[in-house]
Amino acid sequence: FFQKTLTAVKTWFTLFGWSKGQNPISIPYSLRRDVCIVQLTLAQEKNFTRKVDKDKGFYEMLLHLNGHPLPGIAPCQSLPPNPVERVFQLHWQHSELLSFLKSQGAYLSHVMPEFLLAPEDYKIWTEVNAGLRVGSMRSSGKLSVKRIFILEDKTFETMSKRAWTDVLLQIYKVFVLPRVSSRIVPDPSSLESLQNMPGIKSEPLCSNIYSRYERTILIWLNKHYEKNRKIVWKDSQRGGIPPMRWIVNFDQDLLDGLVLAAQIAAYCPYLIPTHFIKMYTDPRTHEQFLHNSLILVKALHAVSLDMDIKV
Repeated sequence: FFQKTLTAVKTWFTLFGWSKGQNPISIPYSLRRDVCIVQLTLAQEKNFTRKVDKDKGFYEMLLHLNGHPLPGIAPCQSLPPNPVERVFQLHWQHSELLSFLKSQGAYLSHVMPEFLLAPEDYKIWTEVNAGLRVGSMRSSGKLSVKRIFILEDKTFETMSKRAWTDVLLQIYKVFVLPRVSSRIVPDPSSLESLQNMPGIKSEPLCSNIYSRYERTILIWLNKHYEKNRKIVWKDSQRGGIPPMRWIVNFDQDLLDGLVLAAQIAAYCPYLIPTHFIKMYTDPRTHEQFLHNSLILVKALHAVSLDMDIKV
């Protein structure tokens, strides 16, 4: 599941994260490299390989999605050549990044700034801080309350990949999802068939799981599914019209492909006789779920919405 999530995140940010077209990224490798944009002399450049196009840096991507630069950090950031000073500045930048995203509504309390560092910088950071902690204990005779996680290389890479993926997911949530306008989504209670179904409220404090923008999308999914299920599958070849359902999440309720097919059919009704009537409307086996997923992907390909989608 995590690998599929990582692939989806990488694909979206590669296609839409930058203002000047596509920019292939890898998580966490290119992101860790791209926050290290440096301005060096020619002599220093020979010994410092982590240099990237300033228009493709991580903070340029953040500027494009947010519309404003990160407070206190320029998109093209100069870093000191001294390794220890560079690591402490990067750690400070990551701390500022996480604090800023949290202030915008991101859930990142589990991500520590040091997990966003490159492996060689993480080693320097742990060595220096472990030394400072021991020195403080010797001089004061008291235990340091600051906890330092010293991870093995393989464990750190796993943690870093997860941390950067979560950062990108939260960036998407706080900067991209708010562009969804609730004004274009009619109230689902206006549909007679939905009047007996529990509603989904879009007010900010109605859920501690989904944001108001995510709940707006859930409203949209419920509306189109209930409106179109009897239209799309009235001539179904595999099970008849699917039953009414209440769509409350983005994983379990979308697994069988029917909800997504109903959304696509609302805008591309010509796909109904060629694709969607062949779907199982009450799938129960893994083979039937796969069958529906394959039809859904073929339908997306038919309207040129490939985006490297895999079943």
